Amino acid sequence: MRHIADQFNRAAASYTQAALLQEEVGSRLNERLDYINIHPRTILDLGCGTGKQLALLTARYPQAEIIGVDFAEKMLHQAAKKNKSSLICASAQHLPFADNSVDLIFSNLMFQWCDPLIFALQESYRVLREGGLLLFTSFGPDTLQELRYCWAQVDRFPHVNEFTDMHHVGDWLMQTNFNDPVMDMEYIILTYHDVMSLMRDLKNIGATNADPKRRKTLTGKNKLQMLAQHYQQFVTEEQRLPATYEVVYGHAWKLPRTQKESANEVYVNVSEIGKR
Repeated sequence: MRHIADQFNRAAASYTQAALLQEEVGSRLNERLDYINIHPRTILDLGCGTGKQLALLTARYPQAEIIGVDFAEKMLHQAAKKNKSSLICASAQHLPFADNSVDLIFSNLMFQWCDPLIFALQESYRVLREGGLLLFTSFGPDTLQELRYCWAQVDRFPHVNEFTDMHHVGDWLMQTNFNDPVMDMEYIILTYHDVMSLMRDLKNIGATNADPKRRKTLTGKNKLQMLAQHYQQFVTEEQRLPATYEVVYGHAWKLPRTQKESANEVYVNVSEIGKR
């Protein structure tokens, strides 16, 4: 995780200008709150980055205490320039909050950096109050599929991060005791004039390769030229190069157990059991 935090610290100054996709996905996630009946007193923006979503959450819930959390300290320095919310530097896997102290956890495109993700889900469950909501986005395995394919034609090193299928995330939500998890996804395709523009955008938002098996030395000019040549097979009619993002949306509740339930038991009404 330290390596990933360092990536985002280096990208803090350039992040806001380059993170157009992150901003758009965050706005779409925020809009989902239009249809959810919740009146939170305390909100965590988990992985708040430079603070764009903090402003939207403050506008939506002006009476709530809103806290931005990020593991990249320099991202928080940028967020502090534009927001009056409390800001805390911490990992999603080790949250410095008491049990049952938060009503809403809002997390935009952060969970894909948590390895293993289930630790972050356990921490989210722990700090949520009964009746609390976890609302998040992440990236799915088809993200940057064109770039991944083209690098595979150049060498055997992993150059693109691997992302978790949303069905696994849903399973982990259930394992963590969240209730009523809902998962869905959509594809968003950005286009670029050339492959180096795509690579530059990824660097400017800190989304560089975090795979421990990644190549540790600089990539030579010849390999970059080979990458560009392979990417031409995906060129659009407008002579642009596509970059596909599989955006995963999820939400789940921490609901109180009924008097008939314990940690290891679930009761089902007989009338709900189908007959042969």
